[in-house]
Amino acid sequence: MKKKLEEIADKDGRFSAEAMRFVYEGLGYTAKKVVAEPGHISGQVLCDGLRKLAVEKWGRLSKLVLNSWGLESTRDFGEIVYLMIKHKWMSAQPNDSIDDFNDVYNFETTFKDQFKF
Repeated sequence: MKKKLEEIADKDGRFSAEAMRFVYEGLGYTAKKVVAEPGHISGQVLCDGLRKLAVEKWGRLSKLVLNSWGLESTRDFGEIVYLMIKHKWMSAQPNDSIDDFNDVYNFETTFKDQFKF
């Protein structure tokens, strides 16, 4: 039986359950709205989908919301993905790596600097 995301988050201690739910929601969002064809979603493509979902949900507050959940970089998305893989919430292909999530984009530039007043 799969553990609940809250249990996984509590035991791991690095990210909130909200962060984990966001990444899980982002996988579905990416599959529906970002990729052209159904199939495997790479770490870079998932990061792009998570960026779009965050901006759609919170606009210029995206960075603040993500940071409040312990998310500071795209690598953190990968840490959550691999934690969820470990607990059977997601799956990976043999050639996937957590390094696929390294420096996909900068949170400061992506979630803050793009909004001009």
